[in-house]
Amino acid sequence: MNRAPIYGVAIIAALALAVPLLPLPAPVSMDVAHRLAGPSAQHWLGQDEFGRDVLSRLLWGARVSLSVALFSAAIACIVGTAFGVLGGFLRGIVEILTLRAVDVLLCFPPLLLALLVVTLAGPGATTLVPVLALVYLPGFTRVAYAGVLTARSQDYVEAMRVLGAGRLRIMLRTILPNIGGPVLVQISLSTASAVVLESGLSFLGLGVVPPAPSWGLMIGAARATMVQAPLLLLWPCLALTVTILAMNALCDALRDAVDPHPAWKPRLRRTVDALAPGLLPAPAGVLDVRDLTVAIDTPLGTIHPVRNISLYVEAGETLALVGESGSGKSMTSLAISGLLPQAARISSGTIRLSGTDLLRLLEPALRAIRGAAAAMIFQDPSSSLNPVHRIGAQIAEAIRAHRPNADAAAETLSLLRRVGIPDPERRARAYPHELSGGMRQRVMIAIAIANAPSLLIADEPTTALDVTIQAQILTLLADLQRERGIALLFITHSLPVVAEIADRVAVMYAGEIVETGRTADVFGAPKHPYTAALLKSAPDEDGPPPEGIPGIVPAPHALPPGCTFAPRCTHRTPDCDIARPPLADVEPGWQTRCVRWRTV
Repeated sequence: MNRAPIYGVAIIAALALAVPLLPLPAPVSMDVAHRLAGPSAQHWLGQDEFGRDVLSRLLWGARVSLSVALFSAAIACIVGTAFGVLGGFLRGIVEILTLRAVDVLLCFPPLLLALLVVTLAGPGATTLVPVLALVYLPGFTRVAYAGVLTARSQDYVEAMRVLGAGRLRIMLRTILPNIGGPVLVQISLSTASAVVLESGLSFLGLGVVPPAPSWGLMIGAARATMVQAPLLLLWPCLALTVTILAMNALCDALRDAVDPHPAWKPRLRRTVDALAPGLLPAPAGVLDVRDLTVAIDTPLGTIHPVRNISLYVEAGETLALVGESGSGKSMTSLAISGLLPQAARISSGTIRLSGTDLLRLLEPALRAIRGAAAAMIFQDPSSSLNPVHRIGAQIAEAIRAHRPNADAAAETLSLLRRVGIPDPERRARAYPHELSGGMRQRVMIAIAIANAPSLLIADEPTTALDVTIQAQILTLLADLQRERGIALLFITHSLPVVAEIADRVAVMYAGEIVETGRTADVFGAPKHPYTAALLKSAPDEDGPPPEGIPGIVPAPHALPPGCTFAPRCTHRTPDCDIARPPLADVEPGWQTRCVRWRTV
């Protein structure tokens, strides 16, 4: 980080704070006999139109101008950022109230609004602070709102919800640090602009009341005597220029310091290392989903991207949920976790964890379960980990929130060792961008198992990794499952992965289960044409080249009248277009949704 802006602003602030201690004449002390006198040994910058010391008034004016600007910018930052974060994250009526109120202020030009309020309330520094705060509040609200809309869609925010973090914790400890850069820049702009606006209002006689020193008052007075003493106009203008440039440079440097991009070497991020989402404890259990249906209301009517899904996962068992993109796998996992988008809802069915019906619980109770009894590993570790927090802090916070008295630091290092990360002491101090993709995924696994969950949902955790790293992650998950008896719901589209790790498999197509059973049985002799087509499309080193499946998965609003796979099926008959077939029992524990399963 460039230290020059820090030194510049520090010198200006130090002079403004220390001016009462400096051996300078009083800023209101007049010597009319020597008015407009030039620089001298007693008056380094000369004397003004009343014989007052220019240097003394300049430094006392810095104290007044900077105090007004900083206090007004701080108030605008706190209130405006709060409005932006609340409106952007909570949306709905909160968004309408906060954003529309700010829009009203935006209808007035800042200078005219300040002039109006100051004219009504009267001049003075105590009036300027709330007036300038009101002027700059919309800028902070808009910047924070835009940042929240970007951050709230990131996987690491959803990961914090899965871990059980409440809305307040997510807003304060996950989203707010990630929008810190733009807010810092806005502070720079607002503070510098407030200095200028205060000077402008004082210049017009609507700001600081004479004889109190102010840069604006000094510029206004110097205008009348600029022919006789041009230096009187130079000094306050120069002070304004240097101060504004120094403040802008400082906040640009701060923005770069907290930017999580690997091109920068962050130092100030240490101040937010301890910020991470918190969790609540919950009992353990296994998963039992019955007839789960998810509905989404659209302008074209209600669609059902997930229909009548039934799954169960026992302790120590791995159930693989497979299918093409668009089959409804991730939507099912979000429904189980209680993280469906606002437009979606569960219209029927039950979800039980250790005998508890999750659909009957309120959000606080669900947050208590996420991250404790049930945890989730997302597909992309790059977006699942918070970029502005160190690895160790993200793991430790999850531990502390569930078990406040635990030795989180020691357990963090133990977890990093257990998931196979070398040199855990150094890695715990690293940021996500400093680790490889495989290492980041190991960190996600460490966070997921930090509180010994009995159910682990892994949503395509190896998709973004190369083959070698995939094998290492799968081996790690298998070892952890054996050690801890975890029930694992593994969501993937990779059949070779399923064949390697899964005890049972459920094949999804167009929002419904089309075949389920023991992995060896289903892959050895598939009874549904879609399962057989998936197996043929998977690459095999020793077998024939893969065969693609013609067509695409139908959209939820355009499902065919009969079997959903019929338009792509090579075994299609007229009976397949009449009615949607139910799941048929091939043998105990093995079901298929095909009317011709005996001849497939």
